[in-house]
Amino acid sequence: MVLDLQNLSCGYFDASILSDIHLKVLPGEIVAIVGPNGVGKTTLIRAASGCLKPLAGRVLIGNQELRSLTASMRAQRVSVVSQALNLPEAYTVIDVVLMGRTPYLNWFERENQQDYDMAMAALERTETENLAMRRIGELSGGEQQRVLIARALAQATPVMLFDEPTAHLDMRHQERLLRLIRSLCREDQLAVMITLHDLNLVSRLADRVALLSDGRVHKLGTPGEVLTPDVLADVYGIQIHVMPHPLNGNPLILPGE
Repeated sequence: MVLDLQNLSCGYFDASILSDIHLKVLPGEIVAIVGPNGVGKTTLIRAASGCLKPLAGRVLIGNQELRSLTASMRAQRVSVVSQALNLPEAYTVIDVVLMGRTPYLNWFERENQQDYDMAMAALERTETENLAMRRIGELSGGEQQRVLIARALAQATPVMLFDEPTAHLDMRHQERLLRLIRSLCREDQLAVMITLHDLNLVSRLADRVALLSDGRVHKLGTPGEVLTPDVLADVYGIQIHVMPHPLNGNPLILPGE
């Protein structure tokens, strides 16, 4: 299904942070949301998930307006993977992943064998099935992040949103996570929107990039179209060098004189 943000304005207590956002994310596509700190990247994720009511405009998934749906119906269409912070340390991994099946259960209904099978399949796809009975507090940050993706996979939504999933991860875990996100997007034809600070990760992962500035989309296009010295310097306010990566030709971003 297509994620379609139409004329979207959003913020808090009637104070607008983002205005007039027009953005579509297609099945099998990864769109990265980038911009300086405080520009509204997380706010956009919250609005796109239906968690934050827009001040104007609307969010569509397929042909349905997200805010017109019940909370459980929204959760059957869009899942959110945030940073692995404040997870319940005493819960086992399988307990956390089974939470992804909650939108499909009635009040007081317990998970059935199908739910359990879907949770285990999600663990296998994220290569965390060996952690199923481990407690969350025993896992590394990279392992916890993959468990959160497994929970989102068990939720079985056509749209998946990621909010800085690589924060606090070392290079090895960042690499594994990016490969996982890319493969899931392509194989399941998910519409994926992700916020990232590291523009070199964006260059390698994203099909398109939306650069936010002053509450709007300053530039939207491929990494090669958006991650240019002039465009980035205009938004970030520093001199930025961009050159082709020697191995893959993607834009390589180097700040400095």
